[in-house]
Amino acid sequence: MNTATLTLNQGYFTQRNVLDWVFAALVIAGGLFAFSRYSQAMDVYEKGILFGAMPAVIALAWFWRALRVLLLVVTGFALLGVMSYQGPDGGSLARAESVFWLKYFLSSQSAILWMSVLFFMSTVFYWIGMFSRSQGDAMSLIGSRLAWVAVGMALIGTMVRWYESYLIGADVGHIPVSNLYEVFVLFCWLTATFYLYFEAQYETRGMGAFVMLVVSAAVGFLLWYTVVREAHEIQPLVPALKSWWMKLHVPANFIGYGTFSLSAMVAFAYLIKSQVGETRWHKLAPLWIFGIVLCFVPVAFRKSTAEVGGSYWLFYFSIATLIVGGILLGRQRIAERLPSLEVLDDVMYKSIAVGFAFFTIATVLGALWAAEAWGGYWSWDPKETWALIVWLNYAAWLHMRLMKGLRGTVASWWALAGLGVTTFAFIGVNMFLSGLHSYGTL
Repeated sequence: MNTATLTLNQGYFTQRNVLDWVFAALVIAGGLFAFSRYSQAMDVYEKGILFGAMPAVIALAWFWRALRVLLLVVTGFALLGVMSYQGPDGGSLARAESVFWLKYFLSSQSAILWMSVLFFMSTVFYWIGMFSRSQGDAMSLIGSRLAWVAVGMALIGTMVRWYESYLIGADVGHIPVSNLYEVFVLFCWLTATFYLYFEAQYETRGMGAFVMLVVSAAVGFLLWYTVVREAHEIQPLVPALKSWWMKLHVPANFIGYGTFSLSAMVAFAYLIKSQVGETRWHKLAPLWIFGIVLCFVPVAFRKSTAEVGGSYWLFYFSIATLIVGGILLGRQRIAERLPSLEVLDDVMYKSIAVGFAFFTIATVLGALWAAEAWGGYWSWDPKETWALIVWLNYAAWLHMRLMKGLRGTVASWWALAGLGVTTFAFIGVNMFLSGLHSYGTL
């Protein structure tokens, strides 16, 4: 019997190594400690989420072992941040200005700012790697490592922010997924994490330059939103959000948003590679359309951002023009660094499949939550309507893929157009429409 056959015949648990079991023991111990200390503040549903999260985290870390290191590092530094808030008189947010670790690294705002800088740096290094002939692999590796650290800082900031909300008051404390600021942080690290998984699975960093563009765009919006709205300030939940449903519905929803965005950027890379030899300018439509949209997105914000006015738009326009021009001029080199069309097509498909599954779960959970909060499963609220449009769009894409063999250019165009639909459902509804879901207005 050869080694491959022996491996297949082994049981799932017998394939675990010592570190797998040590990690599982630590997760269970941490979960039981949290239950023993905070169970009195939990309802039965929250207890169910806690006990369900433990095997889920263990299974994920066993499936992708890189998560073990990430989760252990995040846990260690998050606990250091939490303990740093403790003082002789108990916990106090004021310590964020006096304790070195909190002030510069581990308070939620500091950690999220580090996340922002690191994602920008990661994007830059991925693009340097895309164009560099002698040090391309090394530069892309640095970009990948920076993305990992950025994900870690985002998770540390999220965990510490959760604790900070309870320092303000027991009635204020909540999981930080309740407004645009918090969910943009969620979007950034979820999208980056899914990309890093595909990077490891396909052993290529060529897609990182494109995927990190959408992450950096989200970071740019996050920073702008923080400046003009002081959105980083922790606010009490509105009554409708005081529900355990939020802990499930919002993360599932943003797994969908993140993977749909990832698929769109991979689709854009596919279109660039598939037209590498094209010299007719009118045939480079994907790049022109992407450039026009990217350059003029800030116009949509100007009606509500007079305080930043033209200077913000000019800066954004300059950066966007530089990106689009660089891609246009260097498309030959970019195509060489990208993985094969088959890999790009497969990543696009798997991203949409995962996103669709979680978006479906999120929609069902949202309907159940709506029934509890508003007395009906569906009310044709603008957010609900656009969520249905997003769901139908990707349901049709998957149907055509599985039933009719949709591939290549048409599939890529469709996935790229889906980014516009998803973006409007994500943020456009908050900008231009009002309804029951208008919790994070611009």
